[in-house]
Amino acid sequence: MKKLAVLISGGGSNLQSIIDSTQSGILKNIACVSVVVSNKPDVFGLERAKQSNIRAVGLDYNSLGETEYNKQLFEIIKNENIDIICMAGYLKKLPEIIVQQYKKKILNIHPALLPKFGGKGMYGHFVHEAVVKAKEKKSGATVHFADENYDTGNIIIQKEIDISDTDCPVEVAKKVLKIEHEIYPLAIKKVIERNI
Repeated sequence: MKKLAVLISGGGSNLQSIIDSTQSGILKNIACVSVVVSNKPDVFGLERAKQSNIRAVGLDYNSLGETEYNKQLFEIIKNENIDIICMAGYLKKLPEIIVQQYKKKILNIHPALLPKFGGKGMYGHFVHEAVVKAKEKKSGATVHFADENYDTGNIIIQKEIDISDTDCPVEVAKKVLKIEHEIYPLAIKKVIERNI
């Protein structure tokens, strides 16, 4: 059974998708979420974890500062004997010590078809607004390995959807979120089975 740490910064809908998959979906009996860590102490994603009896840790990045925050995050991951780190709407760059120690064991989900619409500042609604502005006919989601840079790690799984019927970023976001929830557990399974 592989132990997952899920890192979040918000509501945690992708976290919920992962939890559901470990309890009754494709990750059942092969993975469990051991800890959920947020860089903001008051987000709903931490409640989701608590409701599933999962350790939930809110580390206040703003009051701790980068160095202390990174130190505490690393200690939590190390002490929980984590096998795979899943960034799920996590809006901080991981410190180098974590990236180095967990090479090819850190996954991130991005709400676009990388390498398009990736990089620093490209998250959430910013991505969907850029996709619409570029008059793209397709969008989708990508799960990739996280490395030292934003959105540059090797792609594990990617799924595209047709968005030619809308020019509204909110509608694109809704369509893409469904895809995210579908592919993140699949990507975790691929990594566990090393089918990548």
